[in-house]
Amino acid sequence: YNNANLTENAAKICNLNENIFNRFLSLWLRSSYLQDIINSEIKSGAQGKLALARIKSLPLILPPLQEQHEIVRRVEQLFAYADTIEKQVNNALTRVNSLTQSILAKAFRGELTAQWRAENPELISGENSAAALLEKIKAERAASGGKKTSRKKA
Repeated sequence: YNNANLTENAAKICNLNENIFNRFLSLWLRSSYLQDIINSEIKSGAQGKLALARIKSLPLILPPLQEQHEIVRRVEQLFAYADTIEKQVNNALTRVNSLTQSILAKAFRGELTAQWRAENPELISGENSAAALLEKIKAERAASGGKKTSRKKA
């Protein structure tokens, strides 16, 4: 931020206290608890403002330095875990969508035999049943204003 131009509507928060771990301070400043306090203090207008005096009076919960390091370690560990779960969910959704397309393609080709239906009841019942898929299509069409999409001719 060297040579950065700050206006009356911007402030740079610097940590000059050796008893505050920078990453802990960053997490604290971004916490929903503190953000709720800040949002309640902002004066309304076209562009909300928070006076520097109010910024200086914001609470800072300051555990011992070693505990700050441990808090940061655990929070970062949880963020990494959340990222992993998000990737797994996205991968599962991709597989489900591919499976749905595959099942529909086989259905149109007449490859879904009675034996296949008996072996895979979970894939054709409940929210995956033909009736449920038809209702989903109807709901999507209703949400889009009933517009039908046209296919391009080859």
